[in-house]
Amino acid sequence: MGALTVDHSSYDYGWDDLVRIWEETDAPEGCKVEIIEGIITVSPSPASRHNLIASLVHRRLIHTIPEDWAVVQTQAIAVPARRGMYIPDLAVLPAATLDEPGQYVAAGDVELVAEVTSPSNGNHDRISKAAGYAAAGIPLYLLIDSFAPGGPTVTLYGEPNGDVYRVLSAVKFGMEIHLPAPFGLTLDTAEFPVS
Repeated sequence: MGALTVDHSSYDYGWDDLVRIWEETDAPEGCKVEIIEGIITVSPSPASRHNLIASLVHRRLIHTIPEDWAVVQTQAIAVPARRGMYIPDLAVLPAATLDEPGQYVAAGDVELVAEVTSPSNGNHDRISKAAGYAAAGIPLYLLIDSFAPGGPTVTLYGEPNGDVYRVLSAVKFGMEIHLPAPFGLTLDTAEFPVS
């Protein structure tokens, strides 16, 4: 099952209206509801291998972050400048941010996001979300692309400028990739299952 999009863009909803529609969307349990470029998108729950990769990265990150930070899965991140409400596979942010009321956090509070592609969402992760995360100024974006056209790859983006990141490192599955300070973490992608 692929992602379902409900294009409300012809109605020219403002940001607050889009967020209200997003909050009121009644999707089946386990589905992920996002706003991508002003379009409400409902995706099925990810495959087991997808979740395993997210879990492996989560486990590695949790041991490297400051005590007052958190690693969370499926936290909604608001990117109003790009008409986006993204739900990355992982986000690292100050734990105090999660103590605020509401269903989402501001992108400016996030230190790192990680996305693990699925066949139905790969282009969103590679293009739309990359531009949104960069525009929001999130310092690091880790794209784990099991379905990359040239084979499974992991790309670390950083130094956001406008809606563009610089590629800091890119490796094929099976190689190591280093996340710079404040993480100081080397991920061994040989642990990642190939879809």
